[in-house]
Amino acid sequence: MRAVLSREPGGPETLVVAETADAPAPGQGEVTIRVHAAGVNFPDALIIEDRYQVRPPRPFSPGAEVAGVVEAVGPDVTGFAKGDRVMAFLTSGGMAEQVTVEAWRCHPLTAGIGFVEAAALQMTYGTALYGLQERGDLKAGETVLVLGAGGGVGLAAVELAVAAGARVVAAASSAEKLALARDRGAEGAVLYPATVGGDREAGRALAGAFKEAMPDGADIVFDTVGGGYAEPALRTLAWGGRYLVVGFPAGIPSIPLNLTLLKSCDIRGVFWGAAVRRDPAAHHRAMDELLALHARGAVKPPVADVLPLDRAGEAIARLSGRGVTGKLVLELA
Repeated sequence: MRAVLSREPGGPETLVVAETADAPAPGQGEVTIRVHAAGVNFPDALIIEDRYQVRPPRPFSPGAEVAGVVEAVGPDVTGFAKGDRVMAFLTSGGMAEQVTVEAWRCHPLTAGIGFVEAAALQMTYGTALYGLQERGDLKAGETVLVLGAGGGVGLAAVELAVAAGARVVAAASSAEKLALARDRGAEGAVLYPATVGGDREAGRALAGAFKEAMPDGADIVFDTVGGGYAEPALRTLAWGGRYLVVGFPAGIPSIPLNLTLLKSCDIRGVFWGAAVRRDPAAHHRAMDELLALHARGAVKPPVADVLPLDRAGEAIARLSGRGVTGKLVLELA
């Protein structure tokens, strides 16, 4: 089979596409999937540089979410059979023509969703749903500020918060990204600079822009960006608000903890992958909910581009540059 391989630590330019042995036959509790589409996510850029929480032995394939068809079923697997259409969440290995995974990581696809959309659904919408529901305790009528609202997870958070009856203010670095967030239901929009860093004046200006968009503050900040954007957003929280830490493409921020005291607010981490491993049953309930929302048109994965496997390095590089609006997907078949 063909696979994208990371043979040494480094950026997307170090990846190669090569012929490798087929995926191993499924063992007990496992299935083998013929991959039709693989989602591209920010952790793919981290894992190939050895900057992710997990470091698989090399050579390995990046790629943490796939959609495809079950080719073989191992012993003691129930609920799946050869020929079933499924999506699956992995740690790595998804950017390959085949993958063998534990069956609990797989979820059956409904008839109304194709492989490309399914490959764009799990990590982004799963993270957003877990963050807003389980970590954010979102209620109808609340105000949600989404940082990085033009990216895959940010746009998912916009859609899901709107579907839950919240008022959403989208924040992003380009008018194009904000337009897409508005199209997905955001009522307010804040255009922020491409970099903030440690510039105190830029931070004050951004905090002022957030407060202008939300005079009563945000009940939830959904932060997929981090860096110098975090403190201005935290200053926007209303009394008793919840600040959701989702990702750090702009860097890991330093937070003045006195703000949490003054606002009586919470800072809560959102680690979806670990939550899935700890409670697979809750994960499957969430996937059922997302597929139902998709079926009635409440969510639609914003696929920005579909590329072949040979261009996996380009896709990861584009995503790392924070210039992608929506989600990139590799199509294999």
